[in-house]
Amino acid sequence: MAGCKAGAAFLPPAVWRFALLLPDDVMIDLESLAASSLLGHGVVAARLAMAGLLGAVIGIDREVNQRSAGLRTHMLVGMASAFFAILATEIVGRIPENTGATGDPVRIIEAVTAGVAFLAAGAIIRSGGMVEGVTTAAGLWLAGAVGLACGLGLWTLATIAAVLGFLVITVLGWVTYRLGPKRESGSD
Repeated sequence: MAGCKAGAAFLPPAVWRFALLLPDDVMIDLESLAASSLLGHGVVAARLAMAGLLGAVIGIDREVNQRSAGLRTHMLVGMASAFFAILATEIVGRIPENTGATGDPVRIIEAVTAGVAFLAAGAIIRSGGMVEGVTTAAGLWLAGAVGLACGLGLWTLATIAAVLGFLVITVLGWVTYRLGPKRESGSD
């Protein structure tokens, strides 16, 4: 890259200092960017961790039963959804009031919902006359919704939805298996 200094030897050796060198010797201090979160790092970390934890609650049954999308997938969907909600909060919070510009975080929520639905559709498989993976897909969709709630700081709502989702997947799954018509193994 023309005009770009190789390396960052000119920076003081501080542990938390990072810098990005751009082509025209423009330097952006990433430390100052990282410190500029409106929510604070602790809040962001807690919201992401809670989204991952509640995604795990929803996905644990899928993992135990070796479905196409298990524990890690549900956790990642929850955390990614939470991250998009956090980004929406940060973006809307940074729009100056006197500019007349507006931000609509609902659009980001709509995009996350559509993205998770697309991902969940990949978990549905049609084999012969059977359709499999619908419960897993619904669990992924719920993990996305729970992640959005965590990202927006709606802890109680997210926890209630995750626990109810877990009960539907496990308890009602067991009840329908025991009382319902016999299905081929592997269907859900």
